[in-house]
Amino acid sequence: MIKAVLFDIDGTLLYTGGAGAVAWQRAFAELYGIEANIEEHTHAGMTDPEIAAIVFREVIGREGTDAERASAIAAYLDHLGRAVEESEGYEVKPGIEELLPRLAHEGVLLGLVTGNIESAAHLKLARGDLNRYFSFGGYGSDSSDRTELTKRAVQRGGGVAGRPLDPEATIGVGDTPRDVTACHGAGIRVVGVATGHYSVEELNDAGADWAMPNVKTDFPL
Repeated sequence: MIKAVLFDIDGTLLYTGGAGAVAWQRAFAELYGIEANIEEHTHAGMTDPEIAAIVFREVIGREGTDAERASAIAAYLDHLGRAVEESEGYEVKPGIEELLPRLAHEGVLLGLVTGNIESAAHLKLARGDLNRYFSFGGYGSDSSDRTELTKRAVQRGGGVAGRPLDPEATIGVGDTPRDVTACHGAGIRVVGVATGHYSVEELNDAGADWAMPNVKTDFPL
């Protein structure tokens, strides 16, 4: 029996309508007066620290210092809440609003595994009123490596549960091959949902234990 489910955010729980990219663009325009088109330089599933580093390297043309990357992330957060609220394309993905309360009612522990830094994750979830379902998570602010932040989520879930999570009773849910690799690297199975940029076939090819169009279709719980 599955006792804990760890969800990715962007492309899995919701789509912000490009609000994250808008916030990054506004941040770098404010700090450096440059137009940074994030979508030209990044791929789905990247962590926020990875995105900041790539923009410095590929757009500004040098490696940013630790202080510069910290300032860029702070500016991104400053713009993100408004960008999410202004987004006309924001949507909670199909089946999520039905699945989360059902799992919570059944006593399944719900957590997050996301490349977003923690405060960004909760800003994105807030508009869809989804924060209330998640008591722990692993975030881009824990590590720029998705496998490592997934391991942190599993550890924190054990703290909430009062005992270590059983890997056999824990699954991840994500929409990219990076999610599949990270969950397997953390020792848990993964459901791939084709609600982002990747198809069911591509998620199957990436090694997902289950792959489906969305969580409404044959979700293994």
